[in-house]
Amino acid sequence: MSNLNAEQQAEIDAARAAQATTRRPTVPALEEILYSALPVLDHGFVRVIDYFGDDAAIVQAARVSYGKGTKKVSDDRNLIRYLMRHRHSTPFEMCEIKLHVKLPIFVARQWIRHRTANVNEYSARYSILDREFYVPVPGQLAAQSTANRQGRGDLLQGADAEKALSAIENLSAEAYRVYEELLNETRDGTTIVPGKPGLARELARMTLPTNYYTQWYWKVDLNNLLHFLSLRADAHAQYEIRVYAEEICKVVERWCPIAFEAFRDYRMTGTAVSGPGMAVIKRLLAGENVTQENSGLGKREWTELMATLER
Repeated sequence: MSNLNAEQQAEIDAARAAQATTRRPTVPALEEILYSALPVLDHGFVRVIDYFGDDAAIVQAARVSYGKGTKKVSDDRNLIRYLMRHRHSTPFEMCEIKLHVKLPIFVARQWIRHRTANVNEYSARYSILDREFYVPVPGQLAAQSTANRQGRGDLLQGADAEKALSAIENLSAEAYRVYEELLNETRDGTTIVPGKPGLARELARMTLPTNYYTQWYWKVDLNNLLHFLSLRADAHAQYEIRVYAEEICKVVERWCPIAFEAFRDYRMTGTAVSGPGMAVIKRLLAGENVTQENSGLGKREWTELMATLER
């Protein structure tokens, strides 16, 4: 699946065909996908535009060494895992990456809450947005959860699902028709009614719903990127932002495989336990009959701990 038109693909092909020599370290696995658009959702993508640093840069900063590293790879791996395990963040800040992301506006509004990055977004005050909007696939069309105010419940079925999809598609298409009518201009620059003034782009854009696509350049250091991924690649994150995070996880694994392995082991598949939670674990190991009522834990923390322990 490609989420690019022919002109966009040609620009990317030209960028990928260019070669440059450098003395700075590069990562062959990341170079393989540099500039390529990695499809996400129905019209979105993630592209790596540039990067700085690698696993060796993390080690170099931690040891304040002069070269790529002063010890063998196994020692480097152990050091990176130690840094991750004990949350020593600054060595991971030595690596940076710049991404070009195309995403629905409502996803962008969640994403922008991660404020530790540099962002430059496509301007709908200056340019006309494309007629591209996100429509959920049936497998993601769910009712409101009754247990979680910001989550999804059971999938909509049959006529309910068809009605919801039809409403989203029709409303989105009609909104763009109104948008062009107000502008008195189409995306390719054609005037709709000659001689008639169009509404300013900065005002006309307000008619478009938040499932329309925007784009931005997003530059972030590895430490803050991993924090973003720990929240947004989590199973509890909203699907539409989670799929972007999952694609970026693949990028990071190519870029800094040792750091990503440590992140996966300690942050993504590991768990944090409070002091009272650890006391409960010790009592269980000692053979005590521990219940939520005598554990000293609140109901939610107790439930989460028992789920982690698969009890």
